[in-house]
Parts: sequence; structure tokens; C-alpha cells
Amino acid sequence: MALKVLIADDNTSDRMILRAIVRHLGHEVVEAADGEQAVAMFEAHHPDIILMDVFMPNMDGQQAAWIIKQRVGDDLVPIIFLSSLHAADELADCLDAGGDDFLSKPYNRVILQAKIQAFGRMRALHAQVAQQRAHLVREQAVAKSVFDSIVHHGAMHLPNVRYLISPMSIFNGDVMLVARQPSGGLSILLGDFTGHGLPAAIGAMPVSEIFYGMIHKGFALREITLEINRKLKTILPTGLFCCANLVDLNFRNRTIEVWTGGLPDNILFNRRTGQVQILQSRHLPLGVLSPERFRYDPYFFSMDSDDVLYLWSDGIVETGDAQGQMYGETNLLRHFADTATAQRQRIFDAIVADVQNFASDGERHDDHTLLEVGMLSSADLADEEASIAASAHTEGARDWSFSFALRNQSLAHFDPLPLLVHMLMEVPGLRERFSQIYTLLAELYSNALDHGILRLDSSMKASPQGFAAYYQERSQKMAALQEACIEVKLEHRPQGRGGILHLEIEDSGPGFDHQKASFVARQEGYSGRGLPLIKSLCSDLHYLDRGNRVRAVYHWE
Repeated sequence: MALKVLIADDNTSDRMILRAIVRHLGHEVVEAADGEQAVAMFEAHHPDIILMDVFMPNMDGQQAAWIIKQRVGDDLVPIIFLSSLHAADELADCLDAGGDDFLSKPYNRVILQAKIQAFGRMRALHAQVAQQRAHLVREQAVAKSVFDSIVHHGAMHLPNVRYLISPMSIFNGDVMLVARQPSGGLSILLGDFTGHGLPAAIGAMPVSEIFYGMIHKGFALREITLEINRKLKTILPTGLFCCANLVDLNFRNRTIEVWTGGLPDNILFNRRTGQVQILQSRHLPLGVLSPERFRYDPYFFSMDSDDVLYLWSDGIVETGDAQGQMYGETNLLRHFADTATAQRQRIFDAIVADVQNFASDGERHDDHTLLEVGMLSSADLADEEASIAASAHTEGARDWSFSFALRNQSLAHFDPLPLLVHMLMEVPGLRERFSQIYTLLAELYSNALDHGILRLDSSMKASPQGFAAYYQERSQKMAALQEACIEVKLEHRPQGRGGILHLEIEDSGPGFDHQKASFVARQEGYSGRGLPLIKSLCSDLHYLDRGNRVRAVYHWE
């Protein structure tokens, strides 16, 4: 392979000898008589290899080599210094200036040929690697675009959500998913896969698909968590798993459900009182245990309007400074100990600034992810529920009836709401009322199961301690279910530009004295579950028989 060789030497005889040897080897020659000419000839002819004398007038070889190397950039243009130097420090200076090799005077034709051929092979290999790298960069850009569109979309625009996603590399081992529920609530997954970059990010794709798909269909957090764990256990190699927190916020009921698996302790903080509740990890990460051994044992809290949830990955607490010291949990938690009310409103900004200042001269070892989420106000909730409405179908089933029953342990292990909602969303135009329909179904089914079958007392949920006790008792009674049944009947009839939905739910429980039930709305509005909320959504609502059968009518246009 013929190369273009620049010979820079102020000695005419030496240039003539080198020119003859190089041309005899089949290469093209460009000449320069000093360092300045060498730089100019390099700019004009872009040689493949440079033979550079060390001592030349106007500009010596070291200065010329330094300038040329700055202008080469990522390309490989080997510089072989021509010298009679023998001192080690002088030869080292030539290498520091950008030289790649030496050729001692007088010149040996065999050695010169070997050096040119060797550097020619290096240039060819470097060009091939550069081409592959450019191809890889293009592929990564496309992959990252797809990755971001799948993983980093959702409801992050909400006024009650603030977040930081700062990956260590192009792809992020941390994953943050935020989605609106059909009922109007909010579901969150903050995960941290083992490792960094592309290997860690690969697992985020199926997690995102499962999370958003199941949320959209109305599945509960328990079913979503179980399915994500099952999928990751199936596809991930040994040693790769996902530390994660999954959260459900119910804005109407003002409650929060949190499953914790392997992430650092997180915080539920009240900006008004300064009260701190620490959410410690209770479980192994997702993808570690088989479905048979996996446990879903979440936290349950009632949330005040001033409560704010803070979630973070371990990259925050493991941030290092110039001395190798970690930022640590102590530095993080001190932001929640400030008694000044104004500071409580700026905790997110304070943490971000503090971590960045701490790591200004340190080495970063992990992705940084931080999330702050609070309750939505009534006005914001109404606006967001209106934004959930999707475009209406033009085709679909309009006139139909459907009956469905669950018995015994199926009540504990299967949630029928996604199936029922899917049937209803096939009605053209009804998808725009997704939130109301889901809420109506969820409230009536929950009443039938929790109060009709399990006989739970909703007054237990009046305090945070009672709230946790309520769900603990619920789990115990669900595990012991025998001879229980809930039957759901749906019927839709078209009417004008809309339709009428008839919904009937019957449970096998003993019922209650529905004649004494009051449908008077609470003074604070429909912020919780119960008969007032159901009544507000229906055009007609009646309890029948002994109170274990309810019939609701929903008109829409």
C-alpha cells in the first residue's frame, strides 16, 4: 500500500537520501526544509507518515510535532524523529512532543522500510477502528432515542413531581417510571439495575413495557410488581437484578402504598410539621427470587396535603469527593432536619446542589437519580383527570351484556378490574370517561370484597397506625377465604350520542342495613372512598336484598 510521506530536514543531503529510499519503497514524498514548512506542508498535503528532524531552523522538530499533533485530532499520523541523539532525557522529550518512534542517523534502508510498513499497518487498523466507532456511535444514538422514548416518558410533567436523572454514561442503569392510573392516581417505579451503561439499561426496556402497559389496563401495584419480578427472573443472567421502589398514590383517598426492594432508605416528609418517616427496604431486589418465593408486603400510609415522598438511588449517597469520601446518608438526612419552614420547601434543590458541590472534584461511580412527589390539590386533580381523556373509538361494541364471577381463593389471587375495564373501553366514546368508569368499578368491587366478604371496618383507616392494621387484617382474611363469591354483571345500551351502563355486583356476605345508609356527601368533598363518592358518579344507585347486591346506572354522552 503506497503512503504519502513528509520528510522534514534542513539538511539537503539527508533529505535526498531519505527521498530516494522512500520512493524506492514505492511511496510518495513531500519535503520541508524546516519546522514551519513542515507544518505548512502537513496542512496542504495531509501526509500519512512524517519523518521529522529534531534540530531545524525557524521552528525545531519538537515544536512542529506538537503543533501537528494538535491539528491531527483523533486521526493517526505517526511522526518518526530523525536524530543522532542518544541521551534518554532528550529522546523522552521528543516522545512528549508527539513523536511515535526514532530513526538514527545514518539511515538504514531495511529498518526504515520496516518502520514505515509497521506504521502503515497501524494507520489501517486505526482507520478501521474509527469507522467501527462511528458506526457504533450512530447505533447508540438510535438506541438511546428508542430507550429514552420508552423509559423516560410518562407523567413526569405533573405539578407535584420533580426529578433528577443524571446518567454516568450514555445509557442509564437507573430507571424512573411515572404513570397516571385510570382512577386518577399516580404510580411510580424507581429502579437501579446492577452495573452501568448498556448492560444495566437493557433490563429497563421490559420493566417499562410491563409497568406502563399494566397501569394503563388498571392492574394494581401488587400484580405489576409480581409480573416485573417474574419477567426479570426469567430473562436476566445471574448477578443482574433491579433494586426498586414501587409507589401508588391515591389522590382521592389521600393514601400511599410503597413496596421497597433493595434501594437505600427513602423518606416520607411533612413540610408543615417536619415529621420524617423512613421507608426501609423490606425485600430483595426484583429478579432475584422465583415467583413462588417472592413476597409483596408494602407500606401503607395516609398522606397529608403537606406530605412529600423522596426517593433516590444509591448513586446519590455513594457520591465521592476528591479525597474518596462518600456523601453518605448522614449528609442526605440532615436536609430533613432543618426546622426552618422555608428550607422545607426547597429540599429537592438543596440536595441536588449539595451533592454537586460535594462531587465537584471527585470521581463519579454511579448514576444519580432523585424524585420528589407530593399530593395533588383538588384543582390540579380535576385538570389532570380531564387530560387523561383519550381520543374516542369510532368502531366497537355498543350493545352487549357480560357476567363474571370469582369464587374462594380466586378472589385473593385475581383482580378482575383490568378485564372489566377492557370490556368497557371497547365502547366507542366511553374511553373519554376512563377515570370515572374505573373509579366506579373499583369502589363497588372493593366494597363487596373488603366489607361484604371480609367484613373489614373502614373506620380503622382513620389513623396511620389503623391504616396499616387494616391492610394487615385484610391480608390475613384473604388468605383464609372459603365459600366466598362475588358476581359482576355489566350491560351497555346505546342511547342517542352516548349510552347507559348498568352495573350490578353481588357478594356472598351477610350484607348490611342499607335502609339506614346515608348518601350525604362529606363536608370536605369526595376525598375518600365510600357511598358518597359512588353516588356522585351514578345517575341511579340502589342496594338490594339484604344489602349484598348493588345496582348502579351510569348515563353518558
